[in-house]
Amino acid sequence: MGRYILGIDQSTQGTKALLFDEEGKLLCRSDLPHKQIIDERGWVEHDLNEIYANTVQVVKNLVEKAGIDKSELAVLGISNQRETAACWDKNSGEPVYNAIVWQCARGAKICERIEAQGNAGMIKEHTGLQLSPYFSAAKLAWIFENVEGVKQRAQKGEIAVGTIDSWLVYKLTKGERFQTDYSNASRTQLFNIRTLAWDQEILDIFGIDSSCMAKVTDSDGDFGMTDFDGYLEQPIPIRGVLGDSHGALFGQGCLSRGMVKATYGTGSSIMMNIGEKPVFSDLGVVTSLAWSMGGKVNYVLEGNINYTGAVLTWLKDDVKLIATPGETEALAREAAEGDQTYLVPAFSGLGAPYWDSKARGVICGITRTTGRSEIVRAALDCIAYQITDIVRLMGEASGVPIEELRVDGGPTKNGYLMQFQSDLLNIPISIPEAEELSGIGAAYAAGISAGIYTREIFGKMQRKKYVPAMEEAEREQKYAGWKEAIKMVRGK
Repeated sequence: MGRYILGIDQSTQGTKALLFDEEGKLLCRSDLPHKQIIDERGWVEHDLNEIYANTVQVVKNLVEKAGIDKSELAVLGISNQRETAACWDKNSGEPVYNAIVWQCARGAKICERIEAQGNAGMIKEHTGLQLSPYFSAAKLAWIFENVEGVKQRAQKGEIAVGTIDSWLVYKLTKGERFQTDYSNASRTQLFNIRTLAWDQEILDIFGIDSSCMAKVTDSDGDFGMTDFDGYLEQPIPIRGVLGDSHGALFGQGCLSRGMVKATYGTGSSIMMNIGEKPVFSDLGVVTSLAWSMGGKVNYVLEGNINYTGAVLTWLKDDVKLIATPGETEALAREAAEGDQTYLVPAFSGLGAPYWDSKARGVICGITRTTGRSEIVRAALDCIAYQITDIVRLMGEASGVPIEELRVDGGPTKNGYLMQFQSDLLNIPISIPEAEELSGIGAAYAAGISAGIYTREIFGKMQRKKYVPAMEEAEREQKYAGWKEAIKMVRGK
Protein backbone atom coordinates (compact mmCIF):
# COMPACT_ATOMS: atom_id res chain seq x y z
CA MET A 1 0.00 0.00 0.00
CA GLY A 2 1.41 3.37 -1.01
CA ARG A 3 0.98 6.40 1.19
CA TYR A 4 -0.04 9.60 -0.55
CA ILE A 5 -0.04 13.09 0.92
CA LEU A 6 -2.90 15.33 -0.17
CA GLY A 7 -2.52 19.11 -0.43
CA ILE A 8 -5.35 21.58 -0.94
CA ASP A 9 -4.47 25.11 -2.01
CA GLN A 10 -7.55 27.32 -1.77
CA SER A 11 -6.50 30.49 -3.59
CA THR A 12 -8.08 33.72 -4.81
CA GLN A 13 -8.97 32.44 -8.27
CA GLY A 14 -9.73 28.79 -7.53
CA THR A 15 -9.06 25.63 -5.56
CA LYS A 16 -6.32 23.09 -6.33
CA ALA A 17 -5.86 19.56 -5.07
CA LEU A 18 -2.29 18.21 -5.17
CA LEU A 19 -1.10 14.62 -4.78
CA PHE A 20 2.40 13.84 -3.44
CA ASP A 21 4.22 10.54 -3.05
CA GLU A 22 6.41 9.41 -0.14
CA GLU A 23 9.43 11.11 -1.75
CA GLY A 24 7.66 14.49 -1.84
CA LYS A 25 7.20 14.42 -5.60
CA LEU A 26 4.10 16.12 -7.01
CA LEU A 27 2.32 13.40 -8.99
CA CYS A 28 -0.93 15.06 -10.05
CA ARG A 29 -3.05 18.18 -9.63
CA SER A 30 -6.63 19.15 -10.29
CA ASP A 31 -8.18 22.63 -10.31
CA LEU A 32 -11.60 24.26 -10.13
CA PRO A 33 -12.20 28.02 -10.48
CA HIS A 34 -14.80 29.89 -8.47
CA LYS A 35 -16.77 33.02 -9.27
CA GLN A 36 -15.27 36.45 -8.60
CA ILE A 37 -18.14 38.62 -7.35
CA ILE A 38 -17.19 42.23 -8.07
CA ASP A 39 -19.60 45.18 -8.00
CA GLU A 40 -19.43 48.70 -9.39
CA ARG A 41 -17.72 49.96 -6.22
CA GLY A 42 -14.87 47.49 -6.73
CA TRP A 43 -15.94 45.39 -3.73
CA VAL A 44 -14.76 41.79 -4.11
CA GLU A 45 -16.50 38.72 -2.65
CA HIS A 46 -16.50 34.91 -2.92
CA ASP A 47 -19.30 32.42 -2.29
CA LEU A 48 -18.16 30.36 0.72
CA ASN A 49 -20.43 27.42 -0.11
CA GLU A 50 -19.03 27.33 -3.66
CA ILE A 51 -15.48 27.27 -2.26
CA TYR A 52 -16.30 24.37 0.06
CA ALA A 53 -18.15 22.41 -2.64
CA ASN A 54 -15.20 22.91 -4.99
CA THR A 55 -12.78 21.73 -2.30
CA VAL A 56 -14.60 18.40 -1.97
CA GLN A 57 -15.08 18.05 -5.73
CA VAL A 58 -11.48 18.84 -6.63
CA VAL A 59 -10.29 16.01 -4.36
CA LYS A 60 -12.65 13.57 -6.09
CA ASN A 61 -11.40 14.81 -9.47
CA LEU A 62 -7.78 14.41 -8.38
CA VAL A 63 -8.22 10.81 -7.22
CA GLU A 64 -9.96 9.93 -10.48
CA LYS A 65 -7.37 11.75 -12.62
CA ALA A 66 -4.43 10.15 -10.78
CA GLY A 67 -6.01 6.70 -10.93
CA ILE A 68 -5.15 5.87 -7.33
CA ASP A 69 -7.09 4.00 -4.69
CA LYS A 70 -8.59 6.70 -2.46
CA SER A 71 -7.92 4.50 0.58
CA GLU A 72 -4.20 5.18 0.04
CA LEU A 73 -4.56 8.88 1.00
CA ALA A 74 -2.73 9.28 4.32
CA VAL A 75 -2.91 12.90 5.46
CA LEU A 76 -4.13 16.36 4.35
CA GLY A 77 -2.43 19.76 4.38
CA ILE A 78 -4.29 22.99 3.55
CA SER A 79 -2.95 26.32 2.29
CA ASN A 80 -5.32 29.20 1.74
CA GLN A 81 -5.79 32.76 0.51
CA ARG A 82 -5.20 34.93 3.56
CA GLU A 83 -6.97 37.97 5.05
CA THR A 84 -10.17 36.99 3.18
CA ALA A 85 -12.84 37.13 5.88
CA ALA A 86 -15.54 34.51 6.46
CA CYS A 87 -18.51 34.65 8.83
CA TRP A 88 -20.96 31.80 9.42
CA ASP A 89 -23.57 30.34 11.76
CA LYS A 90 -21.99 27.91 14.24
CA ASN A 91 -25.06 25.70 14.39
CA SER A 92 -26.08 25.39 10.75
CA GLY A 93 -22.62 25.90 9.23
CA GLU A 94 -24.20 28.32 6.74
CA PRO A 95 -22.48 31.61 5.81
CA VAL A 96 -24.21 34.78 7.00
CA TYR A 97 -22.55 36.71 4.16
CA ASN A 98 -20.18 36.09 1.26
CA ALA A 99 -16.46 35.96 2.01
CA ILE A 100 -14.96 39.45 1.74
CA VAL A 101 -11.77 39.00 -0.29
CA TRP A 102 -8.39 40.36 0.75
CA GLN A 103 -8.38 42.72 -2.28
CA CYS A 104 -11.56 44.45 -1.06
CA ALA A 105 -11.04 47.84 0.61
CA ARG A 106 -14.62 48.34 1.89
CA GLY A 107 -13.32 48.57 5.46
CA ALA A 108 -11.41 51.79 4.71
CA LYS A 109 -13.88 54.04 6.57
CA ILE A 110 -13.80 51.75 9.59
CA CYS A 111 -9.99 52.01 9.64
CA GLU A 112 -10.19 55.80 9.27
CA ARG A 113 -12.56 55.95 12.24
CA ILE A 114 -10.28 53.75 14.38
CA GLU A 115 -7.26 55.86 13.41
CA ALA A 116 -9.13 59.04 14.36
CA GLN A 117 -9.73 57.47 17.79
CA GLY A 118 -5.95 57.23 18.18
CA ASN A 119 -5.71 53.42 18.14
CA ALA A 120 -3.55 52.80 15.05
CA GLY A 121 -0.24 52.82 16.95
CA MET A 122 -1.41 50.34 19.58
CA ILE A 123 -2.83 48.00 16.92
CA LYS A 124 0.48 47.97 15.07
CA GLU A 125 2.42 47.43 18.29
CA HIS A 126 0.26 44.43 19.26
CA THR A 127 -0.28 42.81 15.84
CA GLY A 128 2.78 43.93 13.85
CA LEU A 129 0.40 45.16 11.15
CA GLN A 130 -0.28 48.65 9.83
CA LEU A 131 -3.96 49.53 10.37
CA SER A 132 -5.46 48.78 6.96
CA PRO A 133 -8.66 47.49 5.30
CA TYR A 134 -6.40 44.88 3.66
CA PHE A 135 -6.52 42.68 6.78
CA SER A 136 -9.48 40.64 8.03
CA ALA A 137 -10.45 42.76 11.06
CA ALA A 138 -12.00 45.70 9.18
CA LYS A 139 -13.80 43.31 6.79
CA LEU A 140 -15.33 41.40 9.71
CA ALA A 141 -16.24 44.68 11.43
CA TRP A 142 -18.02 45.71 8.22
CA ILE A 143 -20.13 42.52 8.35
CA PHE A 144 -20.97 43.09 12.02
CA GLU A 145 -22.01 46.68 11.29
CA ASN A 146 -23.88 46.12 8.03
CA VAL A 147 -25.39 42.63 7.92
CA GLU A 148 -28.64 42.54 9.88
CA GLY A 149 -28.69 40.39 13.01
CA VAL A 150 -25.03 39.31 12.97
CA LYS A 151 -23.97 41.46 15.95
CA GLN A 152 -26.88 40.22 18.08
CA ARG A 153 -26.31 36.57 17.14
CA ALA A 154 -22.59 36.94 17.88
CA GLN A 155 -23.41 38.16 21.39
CA LYS A 156 -25.38 34.91 21.88
CA GLY A 157 -22.35 32.84 20.80
CA GLU A 158 -23.96 31.73 17.52
CA ILE A 159 -21.46 33.23 15.04
CA ALA A 160 -18.06 32.00 13.88
CA VAL A 161 -15.60 34.27 12.08
CA GLY A 162 -12.25 33.55 10.54
CA THR A 163 -10.10 33.12 7.50
CA ILE A 164 -10.68 30.56 4.74
CA ASP A 165 -8.65 27.86 6.50
CA SER A 166 -10.94 27.92 9.54
CA TRP A 167 -14.02 27.76 7.28
CA LEU A 168 -12.63 24.72 5.46
CA VAL A 169 -11.54 22.96 8.66
CA TYR A 170 -14.99 23.59 10.19
CA LYS A 171 -16.80 22.20 7.14
CA LEU A 172 -14.40 19.31 6.47
CA THR A 173 -14.73 18.11 10.08
CA LYS A 174 -18.55 18.52 10.02
CA GLY A 175 -18.36 21.34 12.55
CA GLU A 176 -16.32 19.36 15.08
CA ARG A 177 -13.24 21.58 14.82
CA PHE A 178 -13.24 25.38 14.81
CA GLN A 179 -9.51 26.07 14.49
CA THR A 180 -7.00 28.25 12.69
CA ASP A 181 -3.21 28.20 12.66
CA TYR A 182 -0.77 30.84 13.88
CA SER A 183 0.15 32.02 10.37
CA ASN A 184 -3.45 32.82 9.43
CA ALA A 185 -4.29 34.24 12.87
CA SER A 186 -1.39 36.68 12.56
CA ARG A 187 -2.90 38.14 9.36
CA THR A 188 -6.32 39.02 10.81
CA GLN A 189 -5.11 42.15 12.69
CA LEU A 190 -6.87 40.68 15.75
CA PHE A 191 -4.01 38.48 17.05
CA ASN A 192 -1.31 39.71 19.41
CA ILE A 193 1.97 38.37 18.03
CA ARG A 194 3.77 39.16 21.28
CA THR A 195 1.41 37.30 23.65
CA LEU A 196 0.39 34.78 20.92
CA ALA A 197 -3.33 35.15 21.70
CA TRP A 198 -6.41 36.93 20.36
CA ASP A 199 -6.20 40.52 21.55
CA GLN A 200 -9.29 41.46 23.57
CA GLU A 201 -8.59 45.20 23.37
CA ILE A 202 -8.44 45.08 19.56
CA LEU A 203 -11.48 42.79 19.30
CA ASP A 204 -13.40 45.41 21.31
CA ILE A 205 -12.19 48.24 19.05
CA PHE A 206 -13.42 46.41 15.93
CA GLY A 207 -16.62 45.32 17.68
CA ILE A 208 -16.04 41.57 17.37
CA ASP A 209 -17.00 39.22 20.19
CA SER A 210 -14.24 36.91 21.43
CA SER A 211 -16.67 33.96 21.36
CA CYS A 212 -16.56 34.20 17.54
CA MET A 213 -12.84 33.42 17.31
CA ALA A 214 -11.27 30.07 16.43
CA LYS A 215 -8.87 28.10 18.60
CA VAL A 216 -5.29 28.79 17.42
CA THR A 217 -3.29 25.62 16.71
CA ASP A 218 0.31 24.92 15.65
CA SER A 219 0.63 24.96 11.86
CA ASP A 220 1.65 21.28 12.00
CA GLY A 221 -0.93 20.47 14.69
CA ASP A 222 -4.07 18.35 14.86
CA PHE A 223 -6.99 19.88 12.94
CA GLY A 224 -9.29 16.88 13.17
CA MET A 225 -10.33 14.26 10.62
CA THR A 226 -12.17 14.48 7.31
CA ASP A 227 -13.85 12.05 4.93
CA PHE A 228 -14.75 14.78 2.39
CA ASP A 229 -18.50 14.50 2.96
CA GLY A 230 -18.47 10.72 2.96
CA TYR A 231 -16.23 10.31 -0.11
CA LEU A 232 -13.58 8.41 1.87
CA GLU A 233 -14.54 5.21 3.66
CA GLN A 234 -12.00 6.02 6.38
CA PRO A 235 -11.36 9.66 7.37
CA ILE A 236 -7.82 11.07 7.18
CA PRO A 237 -6.16 13.57 9.55
CA ILE A 238 -5.64 17.25 8.71
CA ARG A 239 -2.12 17.90 9.99
CA GLY A 240 -0.86 21.00 8.18
CA VAL A 241 -2.54 24.40 7.82
CA LEU A 242 -0.72 27.49 6.53
CA GLY A 243 -1.67 30.76 4.90
CA ASP A 244 -0.63 30.52 1.24
CA SER A 245 2.38 32.80 1.52
CA HIS A 246 3.62 31.09 4.69
CA GLY A 247 3.11 27.77 2.91
CA ALA A 248 5.30 29.02 0.06
CA LEU A 249 7.99 30.20 2.52
CA PHE A 250 8.02 26.74 4.10
CA GLY A 251 7.80 24.97 0.72
CA GLN A 252 10.75 27.01 -0.55
CA GLY A 253 12.80 25.74 2.37
CA CYS A 254 13.26 29.26 3.82
CA LEU A 255 13.66 27.82 7.29
CA SER A 256 16.53 30.03 8.50
CA ARG A 257 16.86 33.69 9.48
CA GLY A 258 17.56 35.97 6.51
CA MET A 259 16.02 33.74 3.81
CA VAL A 260 13.49 35.51 1.56
CA LYS A 261 10.83 34.38 -0.89
CA ALA A 262 8.41 36.18 -3.20
CA THR A 263 5.19 34.61 -4.45
CA TYR A 264 3.99 35.98 -7.78
CA GLY A 265 0.26 35.33 -7.71
CA THR A 266 -2.78 37.54 -8.28
CA GLY A 267 -1.04 39.78 -5.79
CA SER A 268 2.35 39.17 -4.25
CA SER A 269 3.66 38.42 -0.81
CA ILE A 270 7.33 38.94 -0.08
CA MET A 271 8.46 37.26 3.14
CA MET A 272 11.70 37.20 5.07
CA ASN A 273 12.26 34.68 7.85
CA ILE A 274 13.61 36.68 10.81
CA GLY A 275 13.86 33.80 13.28
CA GLU A 276 12.36 33.31 16.73
CA LYS A 277 12.36 36.98 17.79
CA PRO A 278 10.21 39.65 16.11
CA VAL A 279 11.69 42.71 14.38
CA PHE A 280 9.38 45.73 14.14
CA SER A 281 9.82 48.37 11.45
CA ASP A 282 8.33 51.73 10.53
CA LEU A 283 9.52 51.40 6.93
CA GLY A 284 6.25 50.02 5.49
CA VAL A 285 6.83 46.29 5.88
CA VAL A 286 4.88 44.43 8.55
CA THR A 287 5.81 41.81 11.11
CA SER A 288 3.87 38.55 11.19
CA LEU A 289 4.30 34.97 12.27
CA ALA A 290 5.82 32.57 9.77
CA TRP A 291 4.30 29.58 11.57
CA SER A 292 4.38 27.70 14.82
CA MET A 293 5.69 24.16 14.47
CA GLY A 294 6.53 21.76 17.25
CA GLY A 295 5.45 24.49 19.66
CA LYS A 296 8.10 26.92 18.36
CA VAL A 297 7.20 30.20 16.61
CA ASN A 298 9.14 31.82 13.75
CA TYR A 299 8.54 35.44 12.77
CA VAL A 300 8.67 37.13 9.36
CA LEU A 301 8.89 40.55 7.83
CA GLU A 302 6.36 40.79 5.02
CA GLY A 303 5.23 43.16 2.34
CA ASN A 304 2.02 42.63 0.37
CA ILE A 305 1.22 43.96 -3.08
CA ASN A 306 -2.36 44.00 -4.38
CA TYR A 307 -1.70 43.74 -8.11
CA THR A 308 1.14 41.78 -9.67
CA GLY A 309 -0.10 38.79 -11.71
CA ALA A 310 -3.49 40.55 -11.73
CA VAL A 311 -1.90 43.25 -13.92
CA LEU A 312 -1.53 40.62 -16.65
CA THR A 313 -5.19 39.63 -16.18
CA TRP A 314 -6.08 43.33 -16.59
CA LEU A 315 -4.02 43.49 -19.81
CA LYS A 316 -5.87 40.45 -21.14
CA ASP A 317 -9.46 40.89 -19.96
CA ASP A 318 -9.94 44.63 -19.59
CA VAL A 319 -7.70 46.45 -22.05
CA LYS A 320 -7.34 43.42 -24.36
CA LEU A 321 -3.70 44.05 -25.28
CA ILE A 322 -2.88 40.34 -24.97
CA ALA A 323 -4.78 37.07 -25.48
CA THR A 324 -2.71 35.11 -22.93
CA PRO A 325 -0.13 36.07 -20.26
CA GLY A 326 2.37 33.89 -22.16
CA GLU A 327 2.57 36.53 -24.91
CA THR A 328 4.04 39.15 -22.61
CA GLU A 329 7.64 37.93 -22.67
CA ALA A 330 8.05 38.23 -26.46
CA LEU A 331 6.25 41.59 -26.50
CA ALA A 332 8.48 42.96 -23.72
CA ARG A 333 11.59 41.94 -25.64
CA GLU A 334 10.26 43.72 -28.76
CA ALA A 335 9.70 47.02 -26.91
CA ALA A 336 11.91 49.98 -27.77
CA GLU A 337 14.91 49.98 -25.46
CA GLY A 338 14.82 53.69 -24.72
CA ASP A 339 11.08 53.89 -23.94
CA GLN A 340 10.48 55.12 -20.38
CA THR A 341 6.84 54.19 -19.86
CA TYR A 342 5.88 53.30 -16.28
CA LEU A 343 2.66 51.69 -15.09
CA VAL A 344 1.68 51.97 -11.41
CA PRO A 345 -1.18 49.48 -10.86
CA ALA A 346 -2.92 51.17 -7.92
CA PHE A 347 -6.30 49.90 -9.11
CA SER A 348 -7.63 49.71 -5.55
CA GLY A 349 -4.95 51.66 -3.72
CA LEU A 350 -1.33 50.75 -2.94
CA GLY A 351 -0.26 48.07 -0.47
CA ALA A 352 3.19 47.83 1.08
CA PRO A 353 5.29 49.81 1.59
CA TYR A 354 3.05 52.81 0.85
CA TRP A 355 -0.27 51.74 2.42
CA ASP A 356 -2.28 54.31 0.51
CA SER A 357 -5.84 53.06 -0.09
CA LYS A 358 -6.76 56.33 -1.86
CA ALA A 359 -4.06 56.04 -4.56
CA ARG A 360 -5.21 55.31 -8.11
CA GLY A 361 -3.24 53.87 -11.01
CA VAL A 362 -1.31 55.77 -13.66
CA ILE A 363 0.56 55.18 -16.91
CA CYS A 364 3.21 57.82 -17.44
CA GLY A 365 6.28 58.55 -19.57
CA ILE A 366 4.43 57.82 -22.81
CA THR A 367 5.69 59.32 -26.07
CA ARG A 368 4.34 59.21 -29.63
CA THR A 369 6.28 56.01 -30.28
CA THR A 370 4.93 54.18 -27.21
CA GLY A 371 2.80 51.28 -28.38
CA ARG A 372 1.45 47.92 -27.34
CA SER A 373 4.85 46.32 -26.68
CA GLU A 374 6.02 49.20 -24.50
CA ILE A 375 2.83 49.20 -22.40
CA VAL A 376 3.02 45.42 -21.96
CA ARG A 377 6.66 45.73 -20.88
CA ALA A 378 5.74 48.48 -18.40
CA ALA A 379 3.09 46.12 -16.97
CA LEU A 380 5.71 43.41 -16.45
CA ASP A 381 8.24 45.90 -15.11
CA CYS A 382 5.82 47.18 -12.47
CA ILE A 383 5.71 43.70 -10.94
CA ALA A 384 9.50 43.70 -10.48
CA TYR A 385 9.58 47.31 -9.24
CA GLN A 386 6.97 46.64 -6.56
CA ILE A 387 8.86 43.58 -5.31
CA THR A 388 12.14 45.52 -5.34
CA ASP A 389 10.53 48.18 -3.11
CA ILE A 390 9.79 45.53 -0.49
CA VAL A 391 13.04 43.52 -0.65
CA ARG A 392 15.19 46.66 -0.35
CA LEU A 393 13.23 47.74 2.74
CA MET A 394 13.49 44.29 4.33
CA GLY A 395 17.25 44.36 4.10
CA GLU A 396 17.23 47.79 5.72
CA ALA A 397 14.72 46.89 8.46
CA SER A 398 16.34 43.59 9.45
CA GLY A 399 19.97 44.59 9.09
CA VAL A 400 20.53 41.20 7.43
CA PRO A 401 22.07 41.19 3.92
CA ILE A 402 19.82 39.40 1.42
CA GLU A 403 21.87 37.08 -0.76
CA GLU A 404 19.15 35.43 -2.84
CA LEU A 405 15.43 35.73 -3.61
CA ARG A 406 13.52 32.46 -3.93
CA VAL A 407 10.46 32.94 -6.11
CA ASP A 408 7.36 31.02 -7.13
CA GLY A 409 4.07 31.48 -8.97
CA GLY A 410 2.91 31.58 -12.58
CA PRO A 411 4.73 34.78 -13.70
CA THR A 412 8.10 33.21 -12.77
CA LYS A 413 7.93 31.34 -16.10
CA ASN A 414 8.51 34.70 -17.80
CA GLY A 415 12.27 34.87 -18.53
CA TYR A 416 12.19 38.63 -19.23
CA LEU A 417 10.53 39.36 -15.87
CA MET A 418 12.88 37.12 -13.88
CA GLN A 419 16.01 38.62 -15.46
CA PHE A 420 14.69 42.16 -14.86
CA GLN A 421 13.92 41.24 -11.24
CA SER A 422 17.48 39.95 -10.72
CA ASP A 423 18.89 43.08 -12.39
CA LEU A 424 16.85 45.47 -10.22
CA LEU A 425 17.72 43.71 -6.95
CA ASN A 426 21.30 42.90 -7.98
CA ILE A 427 21.03 39.42 -6.43
CA PRO A 428 20.35 35.94 -7.88
CA ILE A 429 16.75 34.82 -8.40
CA SER A 430 16.12 31.13 -7.65
CA ILE A 431 13.10 29.35 -9.16
CA PRO A 432 12.20 25.83 -8.04
CA GLU A 433 11.39 23.31 -10.73
CA ALA A 434 8.27 22.41 -8.75
CA GLU A 435 5.28 24.71 -8.94
CA GLU A 436 2.51 25.20 -6.39
CA LEU A 437 4.83 26.11 -3.51
CA SER A 438 1.95 27.13 -1.22
CA GLY A 439 0.35 23.71 -1.54
CA ILE A 440 3.74 22.00 -1.33
CA GLY A 441 4.48 23.81 1.95
CA ALA A 442 1.18 22.74 3.54
CA ALA A 443 1.51 19.16 2.24
CA TYR A 444 5.13 18.90 3.42
CA ALA A 445 4.15 20.27 6.86
CA ALA A 446 1.40 17.63 7.06
CA GLY A 447 3.73 14.89 5.79
CA ILE A 448 6.45 15.81 8.32
CA SER A 449 3.85 16.02 11.12
CA ALA A 450 2.53 12.57 10.16
CA GLY A 451 6.06 11.10 10.16
CA ILE A 452 6.10 10.38 6.41
CA TYR A 453 8.72 13.06 5.57
CA THR A 454 11.66 14.66 7.36
CA ARG A 455 12.96 18.18 6.72
CA GLU A 456 15.54 16.66 4.40
CA ILE A 457 12.74 16.69 1.81
CA PHE A 458 13.64 20.32 0.96
CA GLY A 459 17.11 19.34 -0.25
CA LYS A 460 15.63 17.37 -3.15
CA MET A 461 14.21 20.45 -4.91
CA GLN A 462 15.75 21.36 -8.30
CA ARG A 463 16.18 25.10 -9.04
CA LYS A 464 16.83 27.43 -11.99
CA LYS A 465 18.81 30.66 -11.39
CA TYR A 466 18.96 34.13 -12.94
CA VAL A 467 21.92 36.35 -12.06
CA PRO A 468 22.18 40.15 -12.40
CA ALA A 469 23.57 41.54 -15.66
CA MET A 470 22.58 45.25 -15.55
CA GLU A 471 25.01 48.11 -14.94
CA GLU A 472 24.59 49.95 -11.63
CA ALA A 473 23.90 53.33 -13.27
CA GLU A 474 21.11 51.93 -15.45
CA ARG A 475 19.58 50.10 -12.48
CA GLU A 476 19.44 53.23 -10.35
CA GLN A 477 18.13 55.37 -13.21
CA LYS A 478 15.25 52.96 -13.87
CA TYR A 479 14.40 52.66 -10.20
CA ALA A 480 14.45 56.45 -9.74
CA GLY A 481 11.92 56.73 -12.60
CA TRP A 482 9.67 54.27 -10.79
CA LYS A 483 9.85 56.33 -7.60
CA GLU A 484 8.81 59.44 -9.57
CA ALA A 485 5.80 57.54 -10.96
CA ILE A 486 4.82 56.51 -7.42
CA LYS A 487 4.91 60.18 -6.38
CA MET A 488 2.41 61.01 -9.17
CA VAL A 489 0.01 58.36 -7.95
CA ARG A 490 0.16 59.56 -4.35
CA GLY A 491 0.21 63.26 -5.12
CA LYS A 492 3.39 63.63 -3.06
